[in-house]
Amino acid sequence: MNEAAPASPERIAKRIARAGACSRRDAERWIEAGRVAVDGQILTSPAVTVTPDQEVTIDGQALAAAEPARLFRFHKPAGILTAARDPAQRKTIYDLLPEGLPRLMPVGRLDLNSEGLLLLTNDGGLKRRLELPSTGWLRRYRVRLHGQIDEAKLAKLMHGITVDGFDYGPIEAVLDRVQGSNAWLTVAMREGKNREIRRVMEHFGWRVNRLIRLCYGPFQLGGLMPNALEEVAPKVLGDQLGSLLTDERARPRRRSPGATARASQVPAAARAAEAQKQAAAERLPARQTAQPPARGAAGGKRTSSAPKRGATKLTLVPRGEPNPPSDTRKAAKPQAGVERALGAVRRPTRQRAQWQARAPR
Repeated sequence: MNEAAPASPERIAKRIARAGACSRRDAERWIEAGRVAVDGQILTSPAVTVTPDQEVTIDGQALAAAEPARLFRFHKPAGILTAARDPAQRKTIYDLLPEGLPRLMPVGRLDLNSEGLLLLTNDGGLKRRLELPSTGWLRRYRVRLHGQIDEAKLAKLMHGITVDGFDYGPIEAVLDRVQGSNAWLTVAMREGKNREIRRVMEHFGWRVNRLIRLCYGPFQLGGLMPNALEEVAPKVLGDQLGSLLTDERARPRRRSPGATARASQVPAAARAAEAQKQAAAERLPARQTAQPPARGAAGGKRTSSAPKRGATKLTLVPRGEPNPPSDTRKAAKPQAGVERALGAVRRPTRQRAQWQARAPR
């Protein structure tokens, strides 16, 4: 479920990053150091594009194929930096992750003193798509503030706000409860600029002393313990992300042109057959198109209206009509039971005619 190898050329740094070897920036450094070669030729500049057919090697070793996309839920504790490395030697999230994992990148960020749900993925393209505000994913937080909360100011945040020249989009902030000089809010937004919640609340004179991310789109923190890491199941990942995944194996398979043409012809053929059937029925005499009575109607029994295998079509003759040809009468004998079941009107026999003549009127 990773980025499928595109048919068009791509930058060499992107190709290396998709394979999970390193980040694009590190890939550019490797190229400048002469560690990367394409089809045996060592590169000196990252301004090179490659196709899927070309062989890329790093330090003489062939570049691995792109791995399937994976997504992890991580409960980041407060006091941990969301970064790959820190010049001040502070502890980062990578110091807490277990060994044996692919190279993971955070989807969005949580600042040093924030905690809660942090999504990690090995797919750089997926990471960028999930971070875009155009994706429309909701981020929900629990926020503890110090100060006297004015709910009227919170309501105005639904229309967005500008703070120190930065425009912030709509923010839904609801006051949950007040504990002494502190208050708990539930805050939701669809974008996540750097320290957005802290800056907006400080603009009103309220200091944020705790911030917990509860969800990022459809993925919830739930009961995940601090420092715990849990991978999202591939089926759940496909169901929740859908078109955001770029791997062709995660998309519905396209039909071949022949299969598409055949599928489009089926309804038309069915309609044509039905039209021909109706037209033929309109040309038949009325006595041949008589339908059996509905189940439960007078004289009707639970029988099948379809003729038995090998039986000749039955011709029903109303009272008073001329006798059918002898061959028709012989062919109709096996259908006598069907005729009685259908409640059809039959020509009176000689015995029945004699009985009717003797019957009192």
